[in-house]
Amino acid sequence: MKKVLVILLLIVVIIAGGVMYLASNANDFIRTQIETQGTKYLATPVSVSAVDLSFSEGKLTITDIDVENPDGFSDEDALSLDAVTLDIAGATQEPYRIQEITVDGPEILYEVDASGQGNLLVLKNNLMENLPTGESESTPSESEGANPKLIVDEITVSNAKLTLNFEKLDTGDIELDKKVYDVTLPTFSAGSIGQPDGLPADQVGAAVVSKMLDNVIAQAKAEAKKVLAEKAKEKVQEKIDEEKEKLMEKGKDKLKGLFN
Repeated sequence: MKKVLVILLLIVVIIAGGVMYLASNANDFIRTQIETQGTKYLATPVSVSAVDLSFSEGKLTITDIDVENPDGFSDEDALSLDAVTLDIAGATQEPYRIQEITVDGPEILYEVDASGQGNLLVLKNNLMENLPTGESESTPSESEGANPKLIVDEITVSNAKLTLNFEKLDTGDIELDKKVYDVTLPTFSAGSIGQPDGLPADQVGAAVVSKMLDNVIAQAKAEAKKVLAEKAKEKVQEKIDEEKEKLMEKGKDKLKGLFN
């Protein structure tokens, strides 16, 4: 029973950012804390449909996480995650090890405003500004008791659907036939957290989100550059074709003059 309580406590700490309280209804408690702490750190509303903690399988599954766009962007969600699964089997001693966090089927919106600012970067900046200060590390008793060290071996994101939205962005001479593009991203790893000695539990949740945002932003920017580069090439080719056409017309005029 003690082992079960330790695992439950760790899960609550990971999700709640250091809240040390064991509720009788763990699923609802964790769900509420994800919404509360997620909204606090990202500075935009976060909602969760359900949480399922399975001791027998050593897994925690979080279903339908929605992160609203930050202020200044559309009313669409920035992130919608179908399911997030934490594999907690074997998390029995400090630093406690989360073998894998799997994010399946996220829908991600990369939206750019008129100034070129991206919504995901705003979320990342909000997160960095609201991260825990790490003061808990300064007191050994707190670190060992109320704020244990954790390691996440792997974060995997699969079946991600990325939407690029350039509707508010002035692309200058590069005319886009459409300004919303849907892209399916390949499965990618966001790496590990807390290697080799572990990270204080109240910082792990934020670190996981930060890693995911870093990877998604990088892929979104790469896809955006690809779209704009293709359109730029088309524009250049159009100009080349126009110049060729003008030269051909001039050539025809000169030939006419020679034979008249």
